[in-house]
Amino acid sequence: MGRYTGPKERLSRREGVNLHLKGARSFGEKNGLQRKPFAPGQHGNKRRARLSNYGFQLREKQKIKRTYGLREKKMKSVFIEADRRSKSRNSDKGLELLRILELRLDNVLYLAGLAHSRGSARQSVTHGHVKVNDSKCRIPSLELKEGDTVELVMAKLAPAQKFFKTPDWIETKDTKCKVTRLPIRDDIDEGIKENLVIEFYSR
Repeated sequence: MGRYTGPKERLSRREGVNLHLKGARSFGEKNGLQRKPFAPGQHGNKRRARLSNYGFQLREKQKIKRTYGLREKKMKSVFIEADRRSKSRNSDKGLELLRILELRLDNVLYLAGLAHSRGSARQSVTHGHVKVNDSKCRIPSLELKEGDTVELVMAKLAPAQKFFKTPDWIETKDTKCKVTRLPIRDDIDEGIKENLVIEFYSR
């Protein structure tokens, strides 16, 4: 599966919010958005044009894609699966969408403080340094379930310092973590407006 290999701080500047794609650097004074608080490119420092409804939807979709490190094809398949689940379970489509993204193996590894960023978590998984329920797993997009345990085999890969609190639905101990329950909306970043993404794909 393809992945973005270009400058990561550029993505945060384009979306106008810190996506925390560079590990510890993203939480410091040298993060790209703080050094250059405008969009990338030769016209980035000029006044931004007013966005249409479609523009707001597109930017929100791009922000979520870039936060979780997805390509367009994968993002669309996540929406289709969330739509299917919401109909079969009679649940909220937006919450189902966010749960699929939050329960990705690379994301859980990052939120548990066992990786510097989602990108480094993805690399640890693909290189075989992560176990799920005591079995080696090389699929970063694997959706974890309630009760699943994750272990980082190489302890030296874990960051020495963590800059944010671990969510309540993840229990951590040393180089292991466990999904104690499914995340609810209050556990997920309030800055995400999933309704705009649903509107974008429902056109």
